[in-house]
Amino acid sequence: MTLASSPPPRIPPASPARSRGALLSACWRLARFDKPVGTLLLLWPTAWALWLSAQGFPDPPRLLVFFLGVVLMRAAGCVLNDLADRRFDGAVKRTALRVLAQGELRVREAAGFAVALLLLAAALLLFLNALAIGVALLAVVTAAAYPFFKRFFPVPQAVLGVAFGFGIPMAFADTLNALPLLAWIVWVANALWVLAYDTAYAMVDRDDDLQLSLKSSAITFGTWDLTAVAIAQLGFLLLMLVIPLMAPLGAIYLISWLAAVVLSWALLKRLRSRSREDSFWVFRRSHWVGAILWAGMAMDFALQALF
Repeated sequence: MTLASSPPPRIPPASPARSRGALLSACWRLARFDKPVGTLLLLWPTAWALWLSAQGFPDPPRLLVFFLGVVLMRAAGCVLNDLADRRFDGAVKRTALRVLAQGELRVREAAGFAVALLLLAAALLLFLNALAIGVALLAVVTAAAYPFFKRFFPVPQAVLGVAFGFGIPMAFADTLNALPLLAWIVWVANALWVLAYDTAYAMVDRDDDLQLSLKSSAITFGTWDLTAVAIAQLGFLLLMLVIPLMAPLGAIYLISWLAAVVLSWALLKRLRSRSREDSFWVFRRSHWVGAILWAGMAMDFALQALF
């Protein structure tokens, strides 16, 4: 009998006697504050949008609000994801030791923690304009819905790409009080990037997800998984090459773009083994592609301001 036809794995009950330190540790790990890669993958696209919309260094208060928003929303998204997947995580090698799968927190405690994180994020909306607030509300709905797409949608990573990109239109909306074509181009580019690196991530769990009848792009693409990652990454990079045609960026950004191409190629070569270890390695280092592109933008704008 396969796991798919078996009842969901039992979640161990949380211990009735837990110290405050143990609760704080569980909440810290549930929100993935100990694993900043996901935060960085959200941060770099938001930073692209902040620098592009301001055509230089953004206003420090706006930068702080968006940085805190990225941290809080990523944390809330992780908690919501684990609440939705709590009956499956124990049967997946990569997630078997997660907080809810191990019963370190009760469901109501995790739900309360998610609400607290969302309320803190909502407080930041007081510093944004009406258009940015409207985009933020769509972001929350999409982020909350994403975990359930793994039950029925063949490429849930595409939904994650939409959810992970909301910082882009929010930044343009708050800076310019408008959503120009450039904002949508960057959003689509980021969605393709998410599809690429999260398909690599899904390759880590492919065998377990098949047993649990869960959906992922790694399963849907099958033997074409590497091709799909390569096409999505190429589409992302080509769209990022359009940016200098619409924003005042020059040689420094183009150099950073070439560096991002080289790194993307190196990551794709590492992914060819399709092993769990290499797939996870590629995912964890993918954020450097975004960091390189942001650094190119920031330095290009900074030199323009000086000269």
